[in-house]
Amino acid sequence: MTMTARTSAETDHDLPDPEPIMQLASGFMAAKHLFAASELGLFEALGEGPTDLHGLAARTGLTARATRISADAMVALGMLERRGEQYVNTETAAAFLAGGSPADLRPLLRFWDKISFPAWEDLADALARGPKRQIFDLDAALQPIASIGIEAFSAGPSLALPDTVDLSGSHRLLDIGGGTGSWSIAVARHCPQLSATVFELPAVAQTAQNRITSVGLEGRIDVCAGDAMADPLPAGYDAFLVANLVHYWSPEQNYALLQRIRDVAAPGAALLIADFWTDPTHTQPVAAALMAGEFAVHLEHGDVYSVGEGIAWLQDTGWRYRDHRSLTGPMSVIVAETA
Repeated sequence: MTMTARTSAETDHDLPDPEPIMQLASGFMAAKHLFAASELGLFEALGEGPTDLHGLAARTGLTARATRISADAMVALGMLERRGEQYVNTETAAAFLAGGSPADLRPLLRFWDKISFPAWEDLADALARGPKRQIFDLDAALQPIASIGIEAFSAGPSLALPDTVDLSGSHRLLDIGGGTGSWSIAVARHCPQLSATVFELPAVAQTAQNRITSVGLEGRIDVCAGDAMADPLPAGYDAFLVANLVHYWSPEQNYALLQRIRDVAAPGAALLIADFWTDPTHTQPVAAALMAGEFAVHLEHGDVYSVGEGIAWLQDTGWRYRDHRSLTGPMSVIVAETA
């Protein structure tokens, strides 16, 4: 029996739809459109009220062509709406991108655009051979962009933390790798009995001090410059916070960090570890799985870890696991106490 060769048309007809690949592969276009619209001030301009193309061009100082390209892309992506000839911010854009509310994500977009996006161009190389430059090595101009961008990303989780974990019995908090101090600020505002110390690298410590002073909490939150992995940790604290730090390190380094904290913890001290904790497969939450790439392009050992891995570290370093609770977005917190 003779087999007839299938035509290319017949073969193509049997292929699945490639649209999922096309959507993923073109994702960079959507991201860069969003970054550009934010940098060019479209959302801020529409914060003044709806306007047509020429009015929006006048407010932003762009040409009509450039304004149309950017604004129409934002309409297509759901960040702006068209009402007749008028452009208007969506509720989401108004809340997070127009600069009219405390929940401002523009610093995060700037961080991802100016620092993360260029690093992601070398993702394959970073996974194969390690990152060319670590986030610790940013120059002086980029370091504030990174610090403020990370703070913007953490705004929701940091505000949720004191409502999620009861710290009413704690009085002195050591915020290890505390960044700009936003987590300590959120806790201090919610817990009037508590004072805090932000323990952070010298390159970030001054930014933290400025942030704390700007909100009038310098009397309750101080800053101590140091390296959590190398310098002695200060003693005398009954609560410890490790937020956005576990993903910087290898399992062995995290084990060592938890042991270092345990060595200076008072009996009965609480430990809160806020990070991108995943399920046992490291695939849920989806955003956490993707963030593993973000950490890989910026850090030699950057990764995400499962709740089970975190519990094992705790049990081996003298801590008693108490709970795991969601914060906001892909972030959650593991709660422990001295064993």
